[in-house]
Amino acid sequence: MFKKAKEFKKRLAEYYKEERNKKVAIFYTVLRFLVILCLIREIFIGNYHNVFLCILTLILFVIPFFIEDKFKVTIPNVLEIIILLFIFSAEILGEIQNFYNIIPNWDTLLHTLNGFLSAAIGFSLIDILNRADKFHIELSPIFVALVAFCFSMTVGVVWEFFEYTADSLLSTDMQKDTIINKISSVNLEDKDDFVPKVIKDINKTTIYYDNKSVTVHDGYLDIGLIDTMEDLEVNFVGAIIFSVLGYFYIKQRDKYKGIEHFIPRKKKA
Repeated sequence: MFKKAKEFKKRLAEYYKEERNKKVAIFYTVLRFLVILCLIREIFIGNYHNVFLCILTLILFVIPFFIEDKFKVTIPNVLEIIILLFIFSAEILGEIQNFYNIIPNWDTLLHTLNGFLSAAIGFSLIDILNRADKFHIELSPIFVALVAFCFSMTVGVVWEFFEYTADSLLSTDMQKDTIINKISSVNLEDKDDFVPKVIKDINKTTIYYDNKSVTVHDGYLDIGLIDTMEDLEVNFVGAIIFSVLGYFYIKQRDKYKGIEHFIPRKKKA
């Protein structure tokens, strides 16, 4: 086990010494240094949940190399840098530095980017097969774009499943609650016609539990549904953007070469 870990570390060092990866190596080194500083700080203050997030971030940082090494693909530098920044922004800035609450739409921005990146990965998977000689297939550009879109949305849905499961089993709050001032529900009326009762301009609600109570000001506390739907909506936007760009890229590869910066490629034998 230790021998394999040593070999993996050696290959990782060689990977970032390659000429094409030197720019990525700078980002990787700086971000890793910042995460290690954050890790040391969290150890000193005794926040072991954040210590785990820092360790998880360091592990996630090597995913691009692992994918290249394991599946023999080439990840463009631009895409790899974006992936590293995405991981850092989500785990360190978002969770530990609380950017999700401090900066408006931070979560929305990351989920939009996730939709875009996931579509790029789905696109590359089908495009690699589409261009491989041994498969003898030629899928239409619209079909490749559709697969990329569906792949991205599937990744988004699975992530929301994960957030819901974590909140249900571990009592986390990954599905961030939203305060709203209007609700409509058939459960608010004792009738059999199932006509929804609409309540507007809610300015305060009180939650009672264990002979205690807590007051929610400015509205009603929605427990994650709106956050989930907004995440999927912006994931949809990101997926649509890349799928459309991918469609035109297949139609005219020479004209849309810039898209290649986001598409992993199969390494040449």
